[in-house]
Amino acid sequence: MATTLRAQLERLHSLILQERECAKAMAMDDLLHTVQAKNELLQSLQSVNEVAPEDRELAVVVREENRRNAYLFWASLGFIRESMSFFQKELSPVSYGAHGAAVSGRSEGMLLRGRI
Repeated sequence: MATTLRAQLERLHSLILQERECAKAMAMDDLLHTVQAKNELLQSLQSVNEVAPEDRELAVVVREENRRNAYLFWASLGFIRESMSFFQKELSPVSYGAHGAAVSGRSEGMLLRGRI
C-alpha cells in the first residue's frame, strides 16, 4: 500500500504544480481538466488513515504546494473583485441629491451585460 500511496502522492504533487502553471498561463480548459483529475485523486485518498514515515515528507510537500495554490487563487479572486468594484464605480453615473451633494448610483454590472 505504501508504494501505491507514494505513487498517488507523486501524482497529486504533479497535478498541483500543473494546476498552478495553468492558472498562471490562464489556460482555463487545461485548468478545469487538471482540477477535475486532482479532485478525483483526492476522493481516492480520503480513505487513507495513516501515512508511512517514508511518505510523510512528500505529504508535507504536497500540502505546502497546495497551500501556495490556494493563496494564489485567493489573491487572484481579491484582484478580480477590486477590479470589478473599480469599473462599477467608474461606470456609475454621477447624481446629485437635493442639497447638491454627490449621490452614488447603483451600477448593475454594465461590463457583464455587454453594454461596453
